[in-house]
Amino acid sequence: MAAKQIIILEQLDAGRWRVAYWLNVQAQRQSFYANPNATSVWSGASTDENAAIASGAVREVVDVYSVVGSPGLAAVEAALQANWANYQAATDAYNPWNRYGSFWDGSSWTAGGVS
Repeated sequence: MAAKQIIILEQLDAGRWRVAYWLNVQAQRQSFYANPNATSVWSGASTDENAAIASGAVREVVDVYSVVGSPGLAAVEAALQANWANYQAATDAYNPWNRYGSFWDGSSWTAGGVS
């Protein structure tokens, strides 16, 4: 069984859904996302899924998806998948820790950083 990546939480009204995206976090950055108290907004998340969110291995993003007109289920699903891909790419690219831990010892700099 594949890991969940998109969970529809509720339909807010015609053409609007609240959705949770589960994004994979690169191993070297997980400690920055870790929060031992974090759990999914989705009540159906398993113990292991909540543990992955708490450990920082999975980043959960909740968003509202809106559609105009009646594009059909296949088009909505494709749009949600495209949204997930965009969020995943943004998660992969986001790295404010690329100099984390760099320090000056009074005479020289030692480079740190998380790739």
